[in-house]
Amino acid sequence: MSIEEVLQKLKSTRKFNDNQMNQIRIGLEAGLDVSQYADPKFYYKQMEQIRLGLKAGLDVSQYADTKFNELQMGEIRYGLEKGVDVSQYADPKFDWCQMREIRLGLEKGLDVSRYADLKFDRCQMEEIRCGLETGVNISLYADPKFEGNQMYQISIGLEAGLDVSQYADTKFTSGQMDQIRLGMEAKLDVSLYADPKFDGKQMNQIRLGLEAGVDVSQYADHKFDDYQMEAIRLGLVAVLAESALTNEVPDELLTKMNLF
Repeated sequence: MSIEEVLQKLKSTRKFNDNQMNQIRIGLEAGLDVSQYADPKFYYKQMEQIRLGLKAGLDVSQYADTKFNELQMGEIRYGLEKGVDVSQYADPKFDWCQMREIRLGLEKGLDVSRYADLKFDRCQMEEIRCGLETGVNISLYADPKFEGNQMYQISIGLEAGLDVSQYADTKFTSGQMDQIRLGMEAKLDVSLYADPKFDGKQMNQIRLGLEAGVDVSQYADHKFDDYQMEAIRLGLVAVLAESALTNEVPDELLTKMNLF
């Protein structure tokens, strides 16, 4: 029976749409065992993933199931192509993004059991995977209480050799963590703003003031919003710059030193 005759018979006996028929045609023309996906229950993109697996000589039985969508099928297929143990993620409970993170970890030879858990979303899995790759102590943040962005801030702090205990706390948002980390990297006294009462933008203004060497106590107060803090900071920076040009000590410093 010719390919055209097979296609005509399939179309007359089963309810395939044009896209599905096209996948069957491509498979027949390539000499593949299309019986493994020539079923109307498969969406045409699922058929495509099964066809691509057959073409690569893979054991498609590990994903030729409607419980997997086409993106999940793709991740299982990629894993089979790389020769990893796909049984560690070939579970429809994992979305395709989670599957991808587990697959990438397996390809790197990582202990994916540290994050192949539904309690972690894709972003959290990615940060734990990256931490395993760089060799940092992931136990300090591999906890679902931390969002992915918070995990990222802790991870890069660990990579920089910082004492992340100063900000590895859910009371801080990722934006606040970022400002504390930047301050620590610049060797600033972050205790002056590492307080959740300051939002990330306020912390940024205090950090910039410390970097500029101004007296941040004049605006490090949560009653000021970040725009007000910025205005005060710029004013202090201008006074400092002017005093440097005139070789004069600012009056406010003299007052603080009881010399005015």
